[in-house]
Amino acid sequence: MFKIKILALSLATLPLAVSAQVPAAPDSREAQLTYADLVGLADTSELVLRAEIRRQIALEPERTTGVAPGFARLFIEADTLALIAGTSGVGAQLRYLVDVPLDARGKVPKLRKQQVLLFARAVPGRPGELQLASESAQLAYSPELEARLRPVLSALAASDSPPVVTGISDALSVPGNLAGESETQIFLKTEAGAPVSITVLRRPGRQPAWGVSWGEIIDQSARPPAPETIAWYRLACALPPRLPDEANLSNDGAARAQAARDYALVMGELGPCARSL
Repeated sequence: MFKIKILALSLATLPLAVSAQVPAAPDSREAQLTYADLVGLADTSELVLRAEIRRQIALEPERTTGVAPGFARLFIEADTLALIAGTSGVGAQLRYLVDVPLDARGKVPKLRKQQVLLFARAVPGRPGELQLASESAQLAYSPELEARLRPVLSALAASDSPPVVTGISDALSVPGNLAGESETQIFLKTEAGAPVSITVLRRPGRQPAWGVSWGEIIDQSARPPAPETIAWYRLACALPPRLPDEANLSNDGAARAQAARDYALVMGELGPCARSL
């Protein structure tokens, strides 16, 4: 028991990236998770695991920092049940810290034998120790949740998975030869510098058409991404709600206004990046 206490204190000195909450009713929060919730968790994790909690130790409040009121920080020992995704191997036993909400009586909930999904990263130089990857990186496990998660992980790992979009580089709207005709190009910033652009075409007597090109070649026949895909997530959950003035390179007021309208059209058709976490 002495050895466990020493290890718990050692782990208490690690940075706790998040407060992962385990609700008393396992299906209440997990059933409300949106597509964006799942992608956000998976996209920031190097490991996704299914585990069963074997032991918990509540750390003394005076030895922890950053714990929200109404929460307790636990040192968890768990058994690995399955490595669902990850580039590095994990052992049969896991150790990590997690902040959990106190129950209605102000007591620490009993988590032993609960199965959980963990979104985490390995702690360098400490085999078997994990650091949870985000605020809600421990979820109550269910087969339904895993079934929703696996296609997300596969899409993120695909060789043609769209790059991470970080913002807008610039936008330019050019009028056509006919009244009501225009073309707007919106060039995006990406994490790795990969080229991504959005084209909005307006033709007299037709509905505006837009699409996204994931590469150097601007495809005039490109189409909008389908909802609840990684391509949709990269745009809907990363782009600002309005076209920044400094990114609008159009010269005259009418062209600038057209670029702003076309950007608003794109964002409206993408729809909100709904999250429940």
